Amino acid sequence: MRAIADEGSFTAAATSLGYTQPAISQMVRRLEQRTGTALVERMGRHVRLTEAGEVLARHAVTVLAALDAAEEEVAAIAGLRAGRVRLMAFPSSSASLVPRALALLKRRYPEISVRFSEGEPPESLAALRAGECDLAVAFAYEGTDVGRGEDLDNFVIRPLLDDEVRLAVPPEHPLAKHEVVDLALAAEEEWIAGCPRCRGHLVSLADNAGFRPNVAFETEDYVAVLGLVRSGLGVALVPDLILEAAHEHGIVARPLQPPSRRHIHVVTTEDLLRVPAVAATVDALVESAQAERHPVRA
Repeated sequence: MRAIADEGSFTAAATSLGYTQPAISQMVRRLEQRTGTALVERMGRHVRLTEAGEVLARHAVTVLAALDAAEEEVAAIAGLRAGRVRLMAFPSSSASLVPRALALLKRRYPEISVRFSEGEPPESLAALRAGECDLAVAFAYEGTDVGRGEDLDNFVIRPLLDDEVRLAVPPEHPLAKHEVVDLALAAEEEWIAGCPRCRGHLVSLADNAGFRPNVAFETEDYVAVLGLVRSGLGVALVPDLILEAAHEHGIVARPLQPPSRRHIHVVTTEDLLRVPAVAATVDALVESAQAERHPVRA
C-alpha cells in the first residue's frame, strides 16, 4: 500500500519493491479479501488509494520502522553488540571464578548485560529448567553427579575445573605439621560446618574415616569459617576457590588422604548455547577456570 501510494501504479510499485506486477495485483486482492473493503481505485494505468488503503499506507510507516528496529536489535545481539545473560552460581564460585569471567566478558563485549544471582546447584538447575536463568555454575563432589540424580538429558554440561577440598587448621595445630592429612586424625576435633542439609560432604567423608563429626559452629559464610579456624575454635573443610580468594593469614590448609575434590561445571541448554552472548559467557568461564591458581599454603 505504501509503495502504491508513493509510485502511483502497480507496475511502478512492483519495480520499487522488486516484485512482478501480477504479484503486486495478487497481494492487493488478498489484502482486500482480508479487510473486506476496496483498498485501491483503478484509474486507467494509474491507481490511487481509497480511504481504507490510505489508513494501511499511513500505518505502514510505523510498522516498517518497528520491523527495522527489531532487525537491528537482533543483529546487535547476534553480533555481540548487545545481549543479556542471566547467570546463577554457587556462592564460593562468586569469590574468584565468576568475577574473573565476568571481567573478561566486560572487556571484550561491554554492551552485554549480565544479571548475576547466587544459588546452590539444586536451586540453580531448577531455575535453569524453569527458564529463570541462562547459565548455572554448579558443582558435584566425587561420586555424585551435578544433577543430584535428576534427569539432565536436555542440558549441556561443560566441565570447568576440579576444586580440591582441604582441611583448614590454625598454624599451631598438630595437624598443620602433616603434608597430607588422614581425616581420621581429626575425629576428636570440633568442626565448623554449614547447616545440617549442607554438610553432607563432611559427614560422608567422616563416615568413611570411621567417625561422626562434632559440629560446634554452624555457618554458611566462608569468611566466618576461616575466622573461626584462625581463632583456634575448630577445623573445617574449605575448597581451593575460597582459599585463593580469601588470602587468609593464620590458616594452614592441607590436602586430604584420600583426596577430596568437587567437579565444577557450567550448565545450559543446546538452544541457549546458540545465543552468542550466552556462548561468550561460557567461553569466559572456561578461560577463567583455566587461569585458576592454587594459593600458596602456609
